[in-house]
Amino acid sequence: MTSILAQGASPSSSTSTSSLRAMTQPPTRQKARSGPMADLIFGWLAKGAAFATLGLLLAILASLTLSAMPAISKYGFSFLGSTAWDPVKEEFGGLVMIYGTIATSLIALLIAVPVSFGIALFLTELSPSWLKRPLGTAIELLAAIPSIVYGMWGLLVFGPLLATYVQVPLQTMLAGVPYLGAFVSGPPVGIGILSAGIILAIMIIPFIASVMRDVFEVTPPLLKESAYALGSTTWEVVSKVVLPYTKAGVIGGIMLGLGRAIGETMAVTFVIGNFNQLDSLSLFQAANSITSALANEFAEAGEGLHQAALMYLGLVLFFITFVILTLSKLLLAQLKKGEGAKT
Repeated sequence: MTSILAQGASPSSSTSTSSLRAMTQPPTRQKARSGPMADLIFGWLAKGAAFATLGLLLAILASLTLSAMPAISKYGFSFLGSTAWDPVKEEFGGLVMIYGTIATSLIALLIAVPVSFGIALFLTELSPSWLKRPLGTAIELLAAIPSIVYGMWGLLVFGPLLATYVQVPLQTMLAGVPYLGAFVSGPPVGIGILSAGIILAIMIIPFIASVMRDVFEVTPPLLKESAYALGSTTWEVVSKVVLPYTKAGVIGGIMLGLGRAIGETMAVTFVIGNFNQLDSLSLFQAANSITSALANEFAEAGEGLHQAALMYLGLVLFFITFVILTLSKLLLAQLKKGEGAKT
């Protein structure tokens, strides 16, 4: 009987002992939550960073406008359509530089976008697993090469090869052909708009390819596997599943590469020829760009109209970049609107 009572009392006694032990132990400290003041300070800092960036942008725009005001007052919008550039006579026009900037950037995009798309497609869909990482790293290392190295390589190595194996055969093949012959006229010396465009394409391929690869990898595997299960080819999966899902990132990568091409200075300065006249629309002729003109002349430009004209070129470059970004936003908005219309 005693043993039975003892056995029956043991659970209650152990329970009471554990409850007493829990009551006597100090409560565990919980991590203190930040109060409303910390959230308020964080919000102020975030808002301050946003407004500081906007203020810096407006300050740059205002300083460029004020510095370029003498040239704006004298030439107005006629500066954009004039090919004259004579610091001695103080006659300035920015058409040659604007044309060189736009032409080299478009050539770079026409070459770099298909190549970058092929690289991203291979790395995400076709490459064996053992090759993805080293090949991706090698492509990204191209972005780490200084632009002046690209420029020297383009002038000393790529330029002679381009003249011998590309420009001369193109002139021979297109000699006498209307319109097309004009684009390959001029002395094949390996420097000019085409050479600068190709060098820029090599420089922006790592940026565009890396962004495309990253956004392609974001696509849910379930979507791609479902398309493959329905019998789609790799191209159909990429064109009808991956690209529609990642079009915002793809366009963003292209705009990143275009901004890099427009703002490049040293590499273009080495290979574009730095010629301030526009004799023809030939891609082989030496030309100039806004960035190369600023790099070559700003240090030697005296105060007055010459310096103001260079600042006017910088202001034009600012607005070219702004227009490109605006067009990309409008394109994305149109694509989203098209999606809504389809659904």
